[in-house]
Amino acid sequence: MLNSLIFDADGVLMDSMPCHADAWVHTFSEVGIDIFRQDIYDIEGSNHAGVIKLIFKKAGREPDPEIIEKLRVRKRELFLKKKNIAPFDGMYDLLKKLKTDFHLAVVSGSDRPIVDSMINEFYPDIFEVTISGADVTNGKPDPEPYLKAMEILKVEKENCLVIENAPLGIDSAKNAGIYCVAVPTYVDAEKLKRADRIIQDHKQLIEFLSDIESPR
Repeated sequence: MLNSLIFDADGVLMDSMPCHADAWVHTFSEVGIDIFRQDIYDIEGSNHAGVIKLIFKKAGREPDPEIIEKLRVRKRELFLKKKNIAPFDGMYDLLKKLKTDFHLAVVSGSDRPIVDSMINEFYPDIFEVTISGADVTNGKPDPEPYLKAMEILKVEKENCLVIENAPLGIDSAKNAGIYCVAVPTYVDAEKLKRADRIIQDHKQLIEFLSDIESPR
């Protein structure tokens, strides 16, 4: 019986990825690597260290631990200055209702201060568990983030549903053995085909979640 819903944050709960991407573009430009927003959208879901390693690899470079930490801090600093972030319409009211019947969790690749700032502002008192990119050794697409959420919730994979919007996030959920629904917020639906179900947009996502049978 389904009793737990686990959400990615950026692109599922909040329309925030353009701000993440712009912060990364600026950060990488400071070390001589030029990228575009789409470069970040395509690897969305990875934690900060993962993003840095992937972008450096694409540029034919390898970051040492010192530069990874420097860029992680710089990107976080730039992102937290952003003011044009908002929750997707209808999601808060929906989750407030679902909270009475389901365990709700967030699994994000972003750093803890970023995740907490958005959740506290837009979804206060909604989620039982929040996993940030800094809470795991191996970020998405590794299954560790979703396995950790299940462990803390004390639920089994058969009782969970993941809502994602990024290829690496879907890989993480499926590698953990969890049913995954995807919404193509920033990438083409074709890139989300490993999901068990692809939903067209947030309006349809809200309709889908509203129709889920209560376990209680």
